[in-house]
Amino acid sequence: MTDRTNQFASLADFTPRAADLAAMRQYLHAHPELSFEEQETAAYVAARLESWGIEVTRNVGGHGVVGVLRQGQGGRSIAIRADMDALPITEATGLPYASVTPGKMHACGHDGHTAVLLGAAEYLARTRRFNGTVVLIFQPAEEAGRTSGAQAMIADGLFERFACDAIFGLHNHPGAPAGAILTRPGPMMAASDTVTIRIRGRGGHASRPHLTVDPIVVAANMVMALQTVVARSVDPTDTAVVTVGTIHAGTVVNVIPETAELGLSVRSFQPKTRLLLEQRIREIATSIAQAHGASVEIDCEHGYPVVLNSEAETAFATEVARELIGAAQVSTCPMIPGSEDFSYFLQHKPGSFLRLGNGERSAILHSASYDFADASLPVGAALWARLAERFLAQP
Repeated sequence: MTDRTNQFASLADFTPRAADLAAMRQYLHAHPELSFEEQETAAYVAARLESWGIEVTRNVGGHGVVGVLRQGQGGRSIAIRADMDALPITEATGLPYASVTPGKMHACGHDGHTAVLLGAAEYLARTRRFNGTVVLIFQPAEEAGRTSGAQAMIADGLFERFACDAIFGLHNHPGAPAGAILTRPGPMMAASDTVTIRIRGRGGHASRPHLTVDPIVVAANMVMALQTVVARSVDPTDTAVVTVGTIHAGTVVNVIPETAELGLSVRSFQPKTRLLLEQRIREIATSIAQAHGASVEIDCEHGYPVVLNSEAETAFATEVARELIGAAQVSTCPMIPGSEDFSYFLQHKPGSFLRLGNGERSAILHSASYDFADASLPVGAALWARLAERFLAQP
């Protein structure tokens, strides 16, 4: 090992603390709280940070907790974020530390993300082998989908109150080996938008369709035509998704209804593609409705933007990961059509979002059978500690 490798946090520093990390994670797993309800989780996090001598600010953007560690005279600052909220899912793992709250479960691994950052915080507070400021962001309501915890913390002055030069975050990655690290510069996770199309026809008796304008027929034509948006309007080298997820129309078989409604999930990785998708959906829906003599109302609700990783910060994080676990365990992350509100932080600060392997046999995210892999905890904690030390050792 090189001298530089020995200067900074290593996996060996965290392996002896694997049981402590698992205990924290399993406690959080057993006590899940939904978006905007993370009061007890936030209290647990704040108490841990304060017990290690870390300066704590509560209630940032709701139940958000921010810890600050300062050391030396360095003027640089790094922020690292973990999310804390759970999902409205009834757990089916049968684990001894399964959720004690029916209908609520850490089915996305935010218990693990929180434990990883707590583990790094304890180490950094104890060793203080850095020169500058570490900002530890424990965010609520990532799963909210619209007005999320990231937006709320930013609106509450996060970056004005806790200045940083760059921000980093991670998410576990089922299907990748436990403890592996995946990185990707540029677009990594998709923007997520919701489109609602309301069709108004003219209802009537099912036996006299010629006297009606059937909104179900209009909707059926729209569903088929919308499949051409990605296939024929988006550059084949780009990636996008248009999924019709809901159709609502009618209540009985002998009545042609007045209205029908389609609900679409739309995903994209480029801002120009995001605009193109909305434009083409509007054009197709409007023209088909007009061709059938129906009218249409279209609402497009923009959700989380693209997770757009900065080139320099991603290269730096990749280098640190390779130092930590070896180049063979660090790979390029595929583009992920799921979405993440860490994207809002990246609109304000340079930074990078990483993925941490959760095991090749891991249940998928948002599954009642999912569980965060405790074997990944020491790697995640060591990654954050080393990243902070390396970042704050730079001139």
